[in-house]
Amino acid sequence: MGYEFSEEVAFLVVGDPLCATTHTDMMIRARDFGVEVKVIHNASVMGAIAGCGLQLYSFGLTVSIPFFDEKWRPDSFYDKIGSNRVGKMHTLALLDIKVKEPDYEAMMKGRTQFLPPRYMTVSTAVAQLLEIEGRRQEGHCLPSSLGVGMARLGQPTQQIAFGTLEELLEADLGGPLHCLVLCTGDLHDLEMQFMAPFRVGNGATTNDTTEPPPAVSAAEEQPGNV
Repeated sequence: MGYEFSEEVAFLVVGDPLCATTHTDMMIRARDFGVEVKVIHNASVMGAIAGCGLQLYSFGLTVSIPFFDEKWRPDSFYDKIGSNRVGKMHTLALLDIKVKEPDYEAMMKGRTQFLPPRYMTVSTAVAQLLEIEGRRQEGHCLPSSLGVGMARLGQPTQQIAFGTLEELLEADLGGPLHCLVLCTGDLHDLEMQFMAPFRVGNGATTNDTTEPPPAVSAAEEQPGNV
């Protein structure tokens, strides 16, 4: 931002550009430098989640769930899930993506190398939430709590699975990208009717017979197995 701009520049992002505070900060700084900014909006998970049947105006704060590792197992997002449940609001959980993560062992040997991409699955996210519930025991993410797992929304191979967290723990929704909704305990009748075909046991839905990308198992997602 410290340079004079003499050319038109396009900044391409996944999803809608204004759903991330990083991008809004870039816009503010560009305008401070007198740079004209135009936004072309895009499809986003923030709206696409309505495809599962949950009403958008019943969503509360969105949370992000990061991969746990051996030393770092954060749970601050659990509090937001709890606040949403108290307010009878659903919670959209965006699941971690690890792309171009440096391989520190290779760096110690003088090589620049990156680990393979990792994409958190619904199953892994649920396992981490149940672990946090076991520590906190505040009742926000019980095995019997309802949730909706979604994969590849808007694509021909999209899949949606509605069930308890215990059921979603075993759900295989195929390849990335995944997201998870933690439902309020007070679902509207129309929401329940819409989601009935997605109920685990009826089979997760797909829009066609195209095979989804291969799943990444929970074991493969653990630290040391990337």
